[in-house]
Amino acid sequence: MGRTPRRTQRKRSKLAGRAIAASAALILGGGGMVAVNVYANAEESTDPPVSAQSGEQGSGPGFSTISCPDVGNQLPEVPDGAREDVDRRLADLDSQITAAYENFADAQDAEQAQAVLGPLEEERRPVIQEIGSAIDQAGGQPPDGLDSMAACTMRAGDGAEDGAWGQQPPEEGQDGGAEQPPEEGGDGGDGGQQQPGDGDGGQQNGNGPVADDFVDINSIEPNVNRPDKQEGASRGTFATKCGTNENGKFNPDNVIVAPGVSNGAHHMHDYVGNQANDAFASDDDLANGDTSCRNQGDKSTYYWPVLRLQNGQNEADADADGGGKDQNVGEIQTPTSVTLKFVGSPVGDVVEMPRFLRIITGDAKALTNGDANANASWSCTGFEDRQLKDKYPICPDGSKVVRTFNFQSCWDGQNTDSANHRTHVAFADQESGACPQGFQAIPQLVQRIVYDVPPGPGFAVDSFPEQLHKPVTDHGDFINVFDEQLMQRVTDCINEGQRCT
Repeated sequence: MGRTPRRTQRKRSKLAGRAIAASAALILGGGGMVAVNVYANAEESTDPPVSAQSGEQGSGPGFSTISCPDVGNQLPEVPDGAREDVDRRLADLDSQITAAYENFADAQDAEQAQAVLGPLEEERRPVIQEIGSAIDQAGGQPPDGLDSMAACTMRAGDGAEDGAWGQQPPEEGQDGGAEQPPEEGGDGGDGGQQQPGDGDGGQQNGNGPVADDFVDINSIEPNVNRPDKQEGASRGTFATKCGTNENGKFNPDNVIVAPGVSNGAHHMHDYVGNQANDAFASDDDLANGDTSCRNQGDKSTYYWPVLRLQNGQNEADADADGGGKDQNVGEIQTPTSVTLKFVGSPVGDVVEMPRFLRIITGDAKALTNGDANANASWSCTGFEDRQLKDKYPICPDGSKVVRTFNFQSCWDGQNTDSANHRTHVAFADQESGACPQGFQAIPQLVQRIVYDVPPGPGFAVDSFPEQLHKPVTDHGDFINVFDEQLMQRVTDCINEGQRCT
């Protein structure tokens, strides 16, 4: 995929015109936003999936996607001897869901959609049993209830999944009951406008996003709160400059979650920093790889799902894994800026990160998992005291879209990874700023990515197909490959209150 995506021309198009209509509807009915504390974890979602086996569709808008238990999240401990086998089988489960979702999305009615779930359960069951056997044979203890995680359900629709069965798009000239203004320079009517999820290069068959996934940033009250810095806080910062992926390094791999598995992410990733990163990269490969970072002592890998503009212009991956084959379509956007900054603890000093420490912030499956691990947030330049977790922002003219990732800042002092890629690190307490007992503060990576895209609902982050390109699924990945001397400098700068690069 090694080419640099074209920059999008900022011109009034059919897409930009219909953004006005969706913006108006959202300004009138933009309730239900979830504000995010950008320092700590969010609370878990209470919106349950709806069981397909019951056959009860209720009076709602139907079902929008498949929801399967996330087996990986239930594996806090896996013996080292079973890790490779377990990771591969977890990737198999993701591939099974992706294939089943394709059939689900093509279903014409509830009966056809329900018919997808039985075969999916039968495929999942032996794979989950093999995961349990691998853990057991390596001397570990499989978690209780693992066998019960084979069955999947259908998640209730959440608004207006255009093209999904059981749901009706708005009448022409309407959007959720709000009157559509004419396209600029037009003569009224719908102006040829298309809704998110329609054709012409947009997401396929109700795969998202939808108008309700966007909100006018002006309608959000400031909501950012951080713990006060105490006496003895580590107040310094270290910034590393690694570019914006101008060289076009993309792949749909995830060496943290699915090592050794091509297309383990089922969506395309942007990479800055280490250029050796793919599914098969070992720690030695990363240590010996080239880096896009200005400071050559930083060979860390920083990656995140690409952002696409749904303007009818497909990228070169339209027929590729992670791209069009996984229902990620549209023109990949190169960020205008990527800021990578390490900051300190509000309560004391930080210790050096261990080399090859792996951290994931956010949850790529937050739509179906709930938002307990959904930590990424969205905003606009000039409005960054207002952060959104479950909505994309509609930014005013002259303002750009901002994605922010605050990574976990507490480490267990022993492990560079864990079986579920979460329990070896933690967030500090959102009120006190202190790490949990048994954890110690490390430099916290704060990642800020800015995009110059037309205002309005015309863009989406890449996702697993069944996650419907929801903003709540955004996430970032980091592997620390600083050399020891530079990591010591990072820590000293932060602890001594300096501003270093």
